[in-house]
Amino acid sequence: MKHALTLCLLCISTLVTAQGVKNMTAIKAALQKSATIKKPKTPVKDTIPKGWRSNGKVSFLFNQAAFSNWAAGGENSISGTLGLNYDLHYHQEEWDWDTRVLVAYGLTQTRNSEFTRKTDDRFELNSVIGKKGQNHWFYSGFLNFRTQMTSGFRFDTDENGKEIRMKNTDAFSPAYLSFGPGVLWKKHADLKFNIAPGTSKVTIVDDDFTLPNEEYFGVPEGESIRYEIGMYASGYYKFTLFDNIVMENILNLYSNYLENPENIDVDYNINLVMTINKYLSTNINFQTIYDDNAFKGFQTREVLGLGVNYGF
Repeated sequence: MKHALTLCLLCISTLVTAQGVKNMTAIKAALQKSATIKKPKTPVKDTIPKGWRSNGKVSFLFNQAAFSNWAAGGENSISGTLGLNYDLHYHQEEWDWDTRVLVAYGLTQTRNSEFTRKTDDRFELNSVIGKKGQNHWFYSGFLNFRTQMTSGFRFDTDENGKEIRMKNTDAFSPAYLSFGPGVLWKKHADLKFNIAPGTSKVTIVDDDFTLPNEEYFGVPEGESIRYEIGMYASGYYKFTLFDNIVMENILNLYSNYLENPENIDVDYNINLVMTINKYLSTNINFQTIYDDNAFKGFQTREVLGLGVNYGF
């Protein structure tokens, strides 16, 4: 009887121990499983200040060449370009609005020329508003306006070899206005791309310059406005090339659905700024334009000089 009781107690103890081990194993497995469950991701904090922000820079680019008894030849010249860049930004959780105003005007004078010539003359306004979609994509609307501020001239010589000039453009003639809805991809303020497949483009000119049976910047004789509809794409990429060198790339493309859509208008601008100190820099600006309504070929412009800058 004693041995039977002992055996019974031993069996009960074994069962209890086994059940306890089983329960502990189950608890341990449950804990391990819960540890492997991923915690929900913390939403990325919006670090861009909300509301309006603005910044601007005024610069003066100076260039000079002087020769005295120089055997290889050369012509004394002096030139200067005054520029203004102004950026205005608006940001909310679902909305971004970026506006940039570019103004530049430059003149050069050479010793043997009677006339002062322009090296730069432009006024440009770019504005893009976007409502946030998925990831870096926005539903967007854009407006671009660009023109010149003073008259333009063609230079030649008369039968006596004297330099003459002929006026062929005027203030705000030509002027270009483009606008339309589209989509914007914007990773950050220095890297973005906008495409607008339903863009309206208006070319405005002074009809006093139109010649008989000829078009003036694509505008027929006797008229002052040309309307087009097509696809517009623009890209902006600014990055640090070296510690004190920043490169800015601006690309605009346009194709007119109504006439020769394969002839794509191109406007590509490179600005290279090599900072010396807070106020001084060496600036290189290169721009190329292809627009067969204005000129059958590539137009190019390059300016290099010492820049004096003031930010505000």
